[in-house]
Parts: sequence; C-alpha cells; structure tokens
Amino acid sequence: MEGGFTIQLNKINYHILIPTILLSIISILSIYSALTYTSSSLGNLALKQGIWYGIGWILVIILVHLKNEYLYQRTWYLYIIGNLLLVGLFFLTDPINGSRCWYVIPGIGSIKPSEFMKIFLMLTLATMIHNFRNDYDNPNWKEEFIFLIKTFIIVFIPSVLTFLQPDTGCVIIYLVIYISMIFVSGIRLRWFMIAGFVGTLILGICLWLYFYKENVFIQLFGSSIYYRLERIFKWQEGSGLQLENAMTAIGSAGLLGHGYNQTPVYFPESSTDFIFAVYASNFGFIGVLLLLGIIFYLDIQIFLLSKRKILDTDKYILSGILGMLLFQQIQNIGMTVGLLPITGITLPFVSYGGSSLLSYMLIVGILLNISVQKNRTYRYR
Repeated sequence: MEGGFTIQLNKINYHILIPTILLSIISILSIYSALTYTSSSLGNLALKQGIWYGIGWILVIILVHLKNEYLYQRTWYLYIIGNLLLVGLFFLTDPINGSRCWYVIPGIGSIKPSEFMKIFLMLTLATMIHNFRNDYDNPNWKEEFIFLIKTFIIVFIPSVLTFLQPDTGCVIIYLVIYISMIFVSGIRLRWFMIAGFVGTLILGICLWLYFYKENVFIQLFGSSIYYRLERIFKWQEGSGLQLENAMTAIGSAGLLGHGYNQTPVYFPESSTDFIFAVYASNFGFIGVLLLLGIIFYLDIQIFLLSKRKILDTDKYILSGILGMLLFQQIQNIGMTVGLLPITGITLPFVSYGGSSLLSYMLIVGILLNISVQKNRTYRYR
C-alpha cells in the first residue's frame, strides 16, 4: 500500500533476507559460546546482540517504508552529523583502552559513530557521482580531476578524525569504499594509474623511513603510527596468545568441531574480532563451509542486484557495500587463521557490536529497497 506502513511480502527479496537471518542465528549462537571466556562485567553479550538485532530489524522496516530516496535527499545532513559526532568524541568522551571511539549511553551501551560514517560516506559519494555524471556527459580531464579532489576531501575529513581516535580499521574501510565506488563511476582509467603510482611512491618513502630511519619516521608521524605499523609488519613474529590460541582452536576442530559451546582454549576478543575462531572450533570444517556458503551467497546476490536495471545511484551504493563487505570478510577470516595481519576488523553480521550491527542492518534496508525499486528519477543535490 503506497504511503502506508505495509510491507508487501511478495516484493521482499528473500535472497537478501534469508542469508541475513541465518547470519543472525550464527552470530547469537557463536557469541553465546564465547561467553565462556568473556568477562562477566560485560553482561550477557548474546542477549545484547539479540536486542541489537531486534532494533536492527525495526530500522530495516522503517527504511523499507521510507525508501532510499529519503536518505539520498538528506545525504549532506547525514554527512555533516556524522562528522560532528566524530569531532564530539574528542571533547565529550573519556578514553576507553586508550581510544576515543564510543559515546557511552548509560543503560543502553556504547555508540560508535565511525560505523555509521561508513553508510553516510556511501550515500554522499553516490550522490556526488550521480550529480557529476548528470552534469557532464563526456567530462574532460580537468573536470574529472576537480571531481576526484572533491570526493577525496569528503573521504579525507572523516578519515583523519577516525584515525586520531585511533581507529585504523575503519579508516581502511573508508578507503575501500571510496576506491570501490570511484572504480564504477566511469572516470578514465588513467586516474587509477596515476593514483597507484603516487600512492606507491608515498608508501615506499614511508616504508623506507620506517625500516631504515626510525627516529625520522617517529619525528614526522609520531610514535603511535610507528607502533601501529610495527603491529602489522611483525604480526607473524611471536604472534602472541590471541592468534596462537585461535589457530589452535580452529586447527583442532576437525570435521565436525568440538561441539557447541565447547571452545577448547581462551583467546581475547572472542566475541568480536575472533568470533570466526569460536564458530569454527564449535562446528568444525563442515560448519565453516556452511558459514562461508551463506556469506558467498549474500555477496553474489548483491553483485547480481547491481547487474539489474536499477538507478545509477543505487549501482554506486551497491559497489560500496560489496567492496566493504568483501574486504571485511576476507580481512577478518584471514587474520583469524594467520594469513593476514590483525587489524581489529570485525566479521559483518556475526561479530558482536551494537553500532556495527545497526549499520549493517541499515545496509540490509537499502538492499531491500533497491531490489524492489521502480524505474524512476530521484532529484537531489
């Protein structure tokens, strides 16, 4: 019913909905199993995750009712609010484990603005790309260059604010979103070649200073950045309790696992960064195949959705969503099994976290809207 709050079940994309429901079940079960090694002071994280999922589904219903046009028309307001929330962290919050990443709301939990900033960035970039393609049918190199500078500034501002918290993982995700969306924007390939060359040159200089001129590097960038890089480059040297025990739990699980709620060893961050290790140790190789199959199916459905005849703005949004999810999935599972550095990046829809989960549920709402949208023109600036 148009204008009402009725969701027509025959129009819901169950190829998106069902994998999300399955991942929510896996998430709550895995987090409950992780409670064995989780501090009691944190409370029942499985119950909290269930509550966050409940709130998330309410957000999905609201967003499906409002449609994506509601977000597109308010993109810049959301972007400004997101940055103000990031700035406010430095003045209105106290450090937690050396970081200023969360607003603590008594009786509710903590809210992490950088998680929602990912969505705001996608919306803002999609709107900018849409307007650019409408304004210039065949842009020259100067027009493309100005466009790239503008979009880079849009990403640079929250990236700096997030990096200073510090939250390097979210900054990397911002950049992944940016690259994914610009890649499908239709700009000339030369810009990627130039950016690749400049980026490689800058990275090479920074790495040379890091490896051969440590004092100069620390003077230029500070000791905080130095130790963050040290954590990345030395992740295989004396990997530590967290990675070693996680790999032991996974490696000893066998075909069917140790059994539900039977994680054999302790490792930190078992309900967040290393939730995959908890699940794999409980359900073994067969369980891992099931989880990877669900994740792969969801990713494929998002990709197939992008190939349909939909609004160009929606295509840009889908590229950002798919790029972000693929990166987080590969990075999280890769670091859990020792193939990639530990970066603190969580597994979407599975790891515990209120803010991150709500941001993913907003994505589900956006995906459901795209899957049923009619051919119409959105007008926004």
